[in-house]
Amino acid sequence: MKIIPTQQPSSTLGPMIIIGSLFFIFGFVTWLNSLLIPYLKIACELSETQSYLVTFAFYISYLVMAPISAKVLKRYGFKKGMGISLAIMALGAALFIPAAFLRAYELFLLGLFTIGGGLAILQTASNPYITILGPVESAAKRISIMGIFNKLAGAAAPIVLGFFLNLDEADKIASQVNSLSKSEHKAALDAVALQVVHPYMGIVLVLAILAYFIIKSNLPEVEPPEEEVEDSLSEAPERNSIWAHRQIVLGFIALFMYVGVEVIAGDTIIAYGKSLGIPLSQAKFFTGLTMSAMISGYLIGIWAIPRFIAQEVALKWCAILGMIFTVIIVSTTGMVSLAFVAMLGLANSLVWPAIWPLALRGMGRLTPSASGLLVMGIAGGAVLPLAYGQLSQLIGNTQAYWIVFPSYLFVLYYATLGHRTSHKQRP
Repeated sequence: MKIIPTQQPSSTLGPMIIIGSLFFIFGFVTWLNSLLIPYLKIACELSETQSYLVTFAFYISYLVMAPISAKVLKRYGFKKGMGISLAIMALGAALFIPAAFLRAYELFLLGLFTIGGGLAILQTASNPYITILGPVESAAKRISIMGIFNKLAGAAAPIVLGFFLNLDEADKIASQVNSLSKSEHKAALDAVALQVVHPYMGIVLVLAILAYFIIKSNLPEVEPPEEEVEDSLSEAPERNSIWAHRQIVLGFIALFMYVGVEVIAGDTIIAYGKSLGIPLSQAKFFTGLTMSAMISGYLIGIWAIPRFIAQEVALKWCAILGMIFTVIIVSTTGMVSLAFVAMLGLANSLVWPAIWPLALRGMGRLTPSASGLLVMGIAGGAVLPLAYGQLSQLIGNTQAYWIVFPSYLFVLYYATLGHRTSHKQRP
């Protein structure tokens, strides 16, 4: 993508509303997975491990697609790149329709991978866009506002999908497997699978309309500030590689660690509640507690950054809180321990908003490529929760939360030293 220095828009309200709608899409599509896991486990007759391939297929697509995302943005720019990403997501959602009729788990996973691939492009475009839409010092504040859209959608997603999926009936069918004939059981599971058709037809339609709207909108093609562009163009040849910028490479690792922790905090809390003897009918609301804690953190960020604290200071305190909460989780039992799993949402809230502007500072024309690498860090959501699951089998659900401690420790390092740029050439 050719960099042409431009002025930032005189008003950022319109673009922020448009990007906010995209962040709402992030949250809605991502948090549908929490309901798809038990749904597909019943409909496709899966084991516990197989059912969690839902999250693996979704998040691993970020690792595969992020390099392609950077190329898409370089060629088409931010605005058209967002439209293309939404069209790809619509294609992935459309795959759910034949998957439901065939009751083919592999096709469901391909649909999830395709949706995640579209989201990789959308994340690669929208996060740097909102970062450079205004002053970099307040970028964490703007991303925090976007995070509220994201988490509100996350709270709404399972409720909306729940109108179409009768999970109580699905549970009943699963429990009657021995009392039904083979043909009756197959017909019942086929009916369960087909429940997904209508909601995903609606998702396809909404994504297609939004893709057209974004491409045709007057969303400004914001570019990095002029001084950053000049700095990038004047660097030695080896500085033209994102791998020569330590804040980007370390930012990728920090995001990998953080996303893994965020997914653990949101996706394991229901199972943790069940392990404490809490009925599923009550435990299903616990993910909402985690998201509520995150929204509280976003509101603090909107109010305090950069008025009272710098975004790197906010990042440091989030990491410290995460380590403190982790120690409390593994040192206590019952509802106290569970409450602090939810409180990890507060510790996680300003990590994503702070890492992006710190990592992209001074990247200039390398911003699309740098963003692509950062988005690859979302693959932590595919890896760390699986590691938590394996660890919980060895040392128990509570002590398995120790896995998040080194992640927060690395985020603390990034907040204090790792984000600092260095213009020294490599030997």
